[in-house]
Amino acid sequence: MEKLFDIIHEDADLLVVHKPADLVCHPTKGDKYSSLISRARIYLKADSEPHLVNRLDRETSGLVVIAKNAVAAGELGKIWEARAVTKEYSAIVHGHVAAEHGVIDAPLGKDETSVVAIKDCVRADGTPSQTEFFVEKRFTRNGKEFSLLRIQPRSGRKHQIRIHLQHLGHPIVGDKIYGGDPDLYLALVEGRLTEEQRGRLILSSQALHAGRLRFQWRGRDWEFTTPPEDFFREFCR
Repeated sequence: MEKLFDIIHEDADLLVVHKPADLVCHPTKGDKYSSLISRARIYLKADSEPHLVNRLDRETSGLVVIAKNAVAAGELGKIWEARAVTKEYSAIVHGHVAAEHGVIDAPLGKDETSVVAIKDCVRADGTPSQTEFFVEKRFTRNGKEFSLLRIQPRSGRKHQIRIHLQHLGHPIVGDKIYGGDPDLYLALVEGRLTEEQRGRLILSSQALHAGRLRFQWRGRDWEFTTPPEDFFREFCR
């Protein structure tokens, strides 16, 4: 049987897992292993009703909270809607980020000029969005400069971290939508990525990892952590 996921925590109401990179949260095809929610149904058996409390982009690895029943899902959903959750990500970006710490404050909305339908962008009439970052490490690999960042989003817009880091001038390594060439994403979905394009991407999945969650629920503090995947850690060495 194929491995479903790494379990970080489990109790009667809650299942917290490490979603691997390159796995969608919701199904896009019939394969029962093709999405995180379908794998959760396999793990929890037929009589379960799992609900994803949070979601991650396909190529983003890290923590996903799954409620095992509708009551827990409703309670946790309200916590997420109230933005009463502290989230922490790690990202590897191109270039040496000059500031040790900063807040990217730039409104986001749909990119109406892009050939990629799901792409958003910084735009003056967009929704207010803020991303705080801290430089953990600056390094050089194969003659190219990179930075490892710790990131705390202050809002939760679609693709927020990826867009804000591109806006800062330091796109995430391996990002096919916001890395500078939109054809990289189109080539991926159309199954025509060339070796030259893969070389430009450097990593097969974008180097963004959701590593920490903190929130209060049912009278206690909850905190979950999970380390980045091997390809991410090895690249930073």
